[in-house]
Amino acid sequence: MTYSIVARDKETGEFGVAVQSHYFQVSPAVPWALAGVGAVATQANVNVGYGPKGIDLLREGLSAKQVLDRLLAEDTFEGKDGRQVSIVDAHGNIATFTGPNAPHWAGDRQGKTWSAQGNILAGPQVPEAMGKAFDATQGELAEKLYAALKAGDDAGGDARGHQSASMLVVRKQGGRNLNNDRYIYINVDDDPKPLAELRRLLNLNLSYLYGDEADRLLFAGKKAEALTAGRKAAEYAPQQADGHTSLGFLEYINGNKDAALKEFQAAKKLDPDFKKQFDATIRWEKEFKAILDDKAFLAKLFPPQ
Repeated sequence: MTYSIVARDKETGEFGVAVQSHYFQVSPAVPWALAGVGAVATQANVNVGYGPKGIDLLREGLSAKQVLDRLLAEDTFEGKDGRQVSIVDAHGNIATFTGPNAPHWAGDRQGKTWSAQGNILAGPQVPEAMGKAFDATQGELAEKLYAALKAGDDAGGDARGHQSASMLVVRKQGGRNLNNDRYIYINVDDDPKPLAELRRLLNLNLSYLYGDEADRLLFAGKKAEALTAGRKAAEYAPQQADGHTSLGFLEYINGNKDAALKEFQAAKKLDPDFKKQFDATIRWEKEFKAILDDKAFLAKLFPPQ
């Protein structure tokens, strides 16, 4: 009743798991990952303990295959021959098990950096389509994971339908706030269109991450780099007024007044309290205060009544 993909990004060192299922709240059961260590997906006749125990064994230095062998050998719960589990370790090694009694159709496919697996699926075309989409998608690991889920769904997906989805991507110190390795962690517990909602949440998550990156770059005096990150943030969440407001300021301090005005006007359309947001953002970031001396620009943004 589930299909998932585990993967590693060799360039960034990220590990990720994405899953969709006709099952309430799939997130506590299937996806497990630890930055710098690896990732595990455990499903079908699921033994949830495979997740934390698998991560612990990977952290001890065991390879994906060694971890899989240990998990299966030490599993004393009934129904072991109906389980599915997939593991990727810090060296990119992959190990996967689909038990002979996993609910039909059940199976898995592997690539150089990923494993796709599922049970109660429309057929083998599901993990095959997932792998092709993963390899064909450019950009972030999260985007590749989502593309794989979408392709699996388009190929027939879970034969029983839709209900929940989850995505976990880990990167050392990559998450929001401080000391957070969870770069992406989004969950849809119960929705008739879980992938559409997962896409919405992914866009928001990436928008806020790029917004945070823009703030860090600006604080470091890297205005041009901050602008690039700010543009990505607004691109991912075009209906978020604060993203357009932040980008407006970044465009302005980079000398792009026409682009700045366009972004501010977009924010005004989305937020009836735009002026409050505008003023608060200036108070928060001293770099933006120069705009207050540009009376001609402000007159265009806030025309006299």
